[in-house]
Amino acid sequence: MIRFGDATVGIARGAKLMFSAFEDGGEMWTGQGAREARTRVVFLEPFLSPPVVHVGIGMWDMGGDTNQRADIQADRITAEGFDLVFSTWGDTRVARIRAEWLAIGPARHLDDFDDI
Repeated sequence: MIRFGDATVGIARGAKLMFSAFEDGGEMWTGQGAREARTRVVFLEPFLSPPVVHVGIGMWDMGGDTNQRADIQADRITAEGFDLVFSTWGDTRVARIRAEWLAIGPARHLDDFDDI
């Protein structure tokens, strides 16, 4: 459990189309080559320390003729942002993935003074 103490709790959220491999015959769709997509997310305002980040798939477009395998996670979480990481394996064919995320952590209060 993370305890935030007396800091203001900040919540940030967003969505990101990680790739669209169908139109250009990308590796996720053809099943050949790298089977991992990594996208950096930068928060509009930094947290005081790395927040807790929850990620999920908001939209998936997968080939129905093979098994549907997917893993999505947040990696390299800092106060300024994190990496969205989607991967698949085997014969799974993925045309598109939209990831959605929610970050909760300690944030500056509007009344806090900057150090001079």
